[in-house]
Amino acid sequence: MNSPRPISVVSTFASSSSPNDSTRKPLSLWPGMYHSPVTTALWEARSSIFESLLDPPKDAPPQSELLTRTPSHSRTTIFYPFSSDFILREQYRDPWNEVRIGILLEDLDALAGTISVKHCSDDDSTTRPLLLVTASVHKIVLKKPICVDNDLKIVASVIWVGRSSIEIQLEVMQSEFKDVKPSSDSVALTANFIFVARDSKTGKASPINRLSPETELEKHLFEEAEARNNLRKKKRGGERREFDHGEYKKLEALLAKGRIFSDMPALADRNSILLKDTSLDNSLICQPQQRNIHGRIFGGFLMHRAFELAFSTAYTFAGLVPHFLEVDHIDFLRPVDVGDFLRFKSCVLYTQLDKLDCPLINIEVVAHVTSPEIRSSEVSNTFYFKFTVRPEAKARNNEFKLRNVVPATEEEARHMLERMDAEALNSSKQQG
Repeated sequence: MNSPRPISVVSTFASSSSPNDSTRKPLSLWPGMYHSPVTTALWEARSSIFESLLDPPKDAPPQSELLTRTPSHSRTTIFYPFSSDFILREQYRDPWNEVRIGILLEDLDALAGTISVKHCSDDDSTTRPLLLVTASVHKIVLKKPICVDNDLKIVASVIWVGRSSIEIQLEVMQSEFKDVKPSSDSVALTANFIFVARDSKTGKASPINRLSPETELEKHLFEEAEARNNLRKKKRGGERREFDHGEYKKLEALLAKGRIFSDMPALADRNSILLKDTSLDNSLICQPQQRNIHGRIFGGFLMHRAFELAFSTAYTFAGLVPHFLEVDHIDFLRPVDVGDFLRFKSCVLYTQLDKLDCPLINIEVVAHVTSPEIRSSEVSNTFYFKFTVRPEAKARNNEFKLRNVVPATEEEARHMLERMDAEALNSSKQQG
């Protein structure tokens, strides 16, 4: 099967609608669309799918028969002509002449959502469409800096399907040089998104089309994703894990360091800092312009805002410009609606200082939906980011040294150890 033609991204300042297409409503008039260069390009390429979601037939029945799709059915490539489109390049440029990671996170979520919709669609305009929402992000890893002067492409496809959940893998590719087409050996970033399907009328979990991997690579990716899904199910108990004797000793050692700050602050280690003293926060009211096609706040927007706060937290902690490495995990625990009062709180959870050339800063960001009228606050999202310090910034400061982070309470100490264990488990699986 021939690969589908890449979807080319253009600046949102350019007109992407055909002047002769008078029957189609302009993109800017459709409700529930978060606008960016990528969402605009995806809309133009997949308008028939989106229109059925925006204007479903009344009292339509659910899909009666599940289909079997191949990964190639919904595989999509989008192309950023940064080398030739100056305006597009400026929309993505950060202060270090690289692509803004926060905006790229929005694009990844938009593309993954589009692919999940395409896979789950039955191509029948008389049935009611499914509601597909981002459930979690397994991992996003930056393998090399992404220059904003060179062309970029993202290739994404379905790699696994369960009963009502679907996993999308995305690869961001870029050549080292201008005017050279990105190739398979130039992967700059990888990401895995998990979506869940809900019946748009009842809100209950809904079965989705099956997946039939064809190539050996597709079968391998399916098996890996199946193993991750089984592991996620085991972790859903919600009960606090009991520590063994060795872990209790680690817990006590962490708390002992923290107690010195409260009991004998003058004698506290100057190379350490309390976790609570690394925190930052910000708040916002969620606006209609930030909603997705289903009327909820776009997951990519939440990821972007969380990334910006995490970056700022790492910057104020290190005292030098940070360099993003990866998103370890993101949970979407509850939907965020238009008008919600959203609060983001961040902290440096722990540091890893064993590698002097690449010290690591692990940031946690928690998003709360707060309702002042009823005095409630619920966690909607948790984000875990990993940063180091930009090499050129560190080279200009020979005395640079990161501090250790220590807990002040048992709850903080437990949380730090749980995240350290999760990180060690992920690392051992990657090496294995």
